[in-house]
Amino acid sequence: MKVLVLTGPESSGKSWLAAQIQARFGGVVVGEYVRHFIDEQRRDTCYADIAEIARGQLAWEDAARAVRPPLLILDTHLLSNMLWSRCLFGDCPQWLEAELLARHYDQHLLLDPAGVPWVEDGQRCQPQLAERQAFHQACRDWLQGNGQRFCELSGDWDERRQEALKQVATLLGSANQYAGPGH
Repeated sequence: MKVLVLTGPESSGKSWLAAQIQARFGGVVVGEYVRHFIDEQRRDTCYADIAEIARGQLAWEDAARAVRPPLLILDTHLLSNMLWSRCLFGDCPQWLEAELLARHYDQHLLLDPAGVPWVEDGQRCQPQLAERQAFHQACRDWLQGNGQRFCELSGDWDERRQEALKQVATLLGSANQYAGPGH
């Protein structure tokens, strides 16, 4: 089983790319638990919610890992929970980072916020590009600082899709090589 993580700031194409990758290579996609949590609670999150949101994200991930699909595509993981907690509340439960570091991820695709428009969806809160770039930098810093394998994706939607499919083909090996657009 190969585990792929899409990470980066909001409105940079993570969910869209997860669907594109699944359409091309199959596998199981794990969504963003916090969206489910906000829809259920019908309110903004507070610091007291962070642990519950993180446990929910882990439960979804663990359920998908238990199925052992050839490709597990995570629309997000605890890195986003951790960074959002720090960004919004100035603090983060200590166990999140330890739990994140205890898990194996084969590849991270880090999405750059520049080059694609920010889209309001009722849950997003960083309409300014500078805010999203700061989040992107925090993701990069954490990935680099913790020796995580990652590739940065930038450009327009089509460029991101092509590079993501190329990266996943490489991750999966020559039997699943991506032949380019239309193949």
